[in-house]
Amino acid sequence: MKNNFSVILFIFLLILSSCTSLKLFSPQTDNHYYPNKEIKNDNNLIIGASKLNYKELFNGTDLSGWIVYGTEKWYVEDGLLVCESGPDAQYGYLGTEKYYKNFILNLEFKQEANGNSGVFFRSTVEGTKVSGWQVEVAPPGFFTGGVYESYGRGWLIKPSDGKDSSLKMGEWNKLTIKVYDDSVTTFLNGKQMITYYDKKIGEADGRIALQIHDGGGIKVKWKNIKVHEFKKPDIDINF
Repeated sequence: MKNNFSVILFIFLLILSSCTSLKLFSPQTDNHYYPNKEIKNDNNLIIGASKLNYKELFNGTDLSGWIVYGTEKWYVEDGLLVCESGPDAQYGYLGTEKYYKNFILNLEFKQEANGNSGVFFRSTVEGTKVSGWQVEVAPPGFFTGGVYESYGRGWLIKPSDGKDSSLKMGEWNKLTIKVYDDSVTTFLNGKQMITYYDKKIGEADGRIALQIHDGGGIKVKWKNIKVHEFKKPDIDINF
């Protein structure tokens, strides 16, 4: 009887080992999203097995699809979008005609002279008064990638000191902004700056807008401004 039990136990362990090697008991991994998993395919970025279809917001020739707010200078030069302080040296904005709720925005910027600027999301503009949230674009050490609420609570979150060390004045830098429901995540030159959750942001809708700060002496160039818009509210992509 004891020998029979040993044989049965041996057979059971053998079957269990075989099943494990075939991953019959391993967790289901379909439809999971994995951070930092990305491949290129037909010029569409695939993250976590979901394809991102980017749309150009800037066509490289004119300001079609955009609205100028204020008297500061917004123009196209050598295929680049340029913002520059005007004689009034006030705040100025260049906003999309369309509203964007849930999206991933990629762009590149080069700061010349004073590079104090920003990218607004889910925002509205009247004259030169903007209501909404800004992802900061500023000289090194001044919290590029942080989130600021205009005419409201002020700074909501700043990157920790030194986290924006990859920012190079006078050179091209890449900024990525993901806004989905009540969450905002920003990346500077491939490095995550912040992730922030906020109910008020989650309830809002509005334009994407580039900013030029007041004070004068500011010049910033922009290129490769692309947006992927989430069409289905129940689908998210985690970075």
